[in-house]
Amino acid sequence: MAETKLTGKQKAAAIIISLGADDASKIYKFLKEDEIEQLTYEISRLQHLSPHTVEQTLKDFYELCLTQKVITEGGFEYARNVLEKAFGSQTAASLLERVTKTLRTKSFEFIRKADYKNLLTIIQNEHPQTIALILSYARADQASAVISELPKEKRIDVVERIAKMDRTSPEIVKYVEQELEKKFNSIISVDFTEIGGVNYVADVMNNMDRGNEKYIFDELNKKDAKLADEIRMRMFVFEDIVTMDSMSIQRFLREVDSKDLVYAIKGSNKEVADMLFSNMSTKMGDTIKSELEYTHNLRLRDVEEAQQRIVSVIRRLEEEGELIIAKGGKDDIIV
Repeated sequence: MAETKLTGKQKAAAIIISLGADDASKIYKFLKEDEIEQLTYEISRLQHLSPHTVEQTLKDFYELCLTQKVITEGGFEYARNVLEKAFGSQTAASLLERVTKTLRTKSFEFIRKADYKNLLTIIQNEHPQTIALILSYARADQASAVISELPKEKRIDVVERIAKMDRTSPEIVKYVEQELEKKFNSIISVDFTEIGGVNYVADVMNNMDRGNEKYIFDELNKKDAKLADEIRMRMFVFEDIVTMDSMSIQRFLREVDSKDLVYAIKGSNKEVADMLFSNMSTKMGDTIKSELEYTHNLRLRDVEEAQQRIVSVIRRLEEEGELIIAKGGKDDIIV
C-alpha cells in the first residue's frame, strides 16, 4: 500500500496531533490568527495516517529543527560540518537549503508585504549592491517586477550581484535595515545573513517575463557566460517538463487552464507535447487535440504567457509538496 504524501500544512497538522493537546496548546500561543486557522482546518480534515508516515514526518521535523539550531548557534559552515557528520553530505545539503530559505524569510518581512511599486520607488536610485541586498530578502515575484523596471544597464548589474552574493555581515544588513526603517517605519531584527546566491536569482528569473529574461541572459552571457549557464541550470522553464515524472505531470495537469494548455502546446516542441499528451486522460487528450486543430495565428507573446502561467502552477505545487521538480538534473529521487 502506497504511503500518504502530505503537504507542508498537513505535515504541520500531523506534528501537532502527535504532540498531544497540552503541548499543542503551548505552541498555539506563538502562532498568528491566520496560522491557527489554517492549522486547525488541516487538523480537522486530516484522515488516518499510518505509523510509518507519522514517524517519517516527525523525523523530518526533528532534522529541520536540528539544522536551524546549529545554523543560528554556530554559523553556516559549522552547521554544514555537524549535519554532514550526522546525516551525510547529500542529506545535509538538502536540509541546509530548506532551512536557509525559511530563515531568510524571517528578516525584512515588511518588504515582502509591500507593493513592488513602492519598493521600486524607494530603492531604484540606490547603489546596485544595495538593491541586490534588499531584493535578496524580497519575494521572488517582487524582485522580478522591480528588476524588470530598473534601467537596462542596472538590471544586469543587480542580477549579477544577487547571483554572486553569498553571506553579508550582520552590521551591513543592520545598517540597510535601519535606513529602510526610516521609510517603511516597520522592521524586524536580522537573525540570519545567508542571502542571495544563484539559487535565489534562478527563482527570481523564473518569475520574470520572457522578454526581460532573454535580455538579461543575453547581456549576462557577454559579461559572465559561466554564471549565466549556472543560473539557467537552476531554473525551471516550460521545456523542462520533459524531465518531470509522470505523477508530477498528471498532478499539475489537473490545475492548469485548458486554454493555456492549448496555447502552450501550440508553441512547444514535439518532445514536450508528446510528454504532456502521454500523461492526459483519453478524454482530455482528445479535447486538447481538437482545440489545437482550430487554433491558428497565435502571437508569440500569448504563447509565452500561457507557458509561464503553467510554470507558475508547477512551481506553486512544488512549494506545497504536491510534486517534484528535478532542478538542474541533480536531484536524487527515492521511489
